[in-house]
Amino acid sequence: MFIIELTYKKDMSFVEKHLEAHRSFLDDYYAKGVLVASGPKNPRDGGIILAREMDRAELEKILAQDPFWKEGVADFKITDFAVTKRSANFNY
Repeated sequence: MFIIELTYKKDMSFVEKHLEAHRSFLDDYYAKGVLVASGPKNPRDGGIILAREMDRAELEKILAQDPFWKEGVADFKITDFAVTKRSANFNY
């Protein structure tokens, strides 16, 4: 599984300009079963995306399609981790 941490590089007006396209990108990959969860950090200086286990190179290709990546809205930090324990309510 992957944790993708986004940290905004631009001011909020620039972020908001690309937010709808970013959310549309996320919706596409939720529908494809790639993404598990996402949302803004608190304080709102970026966001978190959880992605299913896959080849890291494939994930990087997918993320390169995100308008936040393409427009330089945020830096992306990808952390790969092995899920060894989870709540029965957490399906991924």
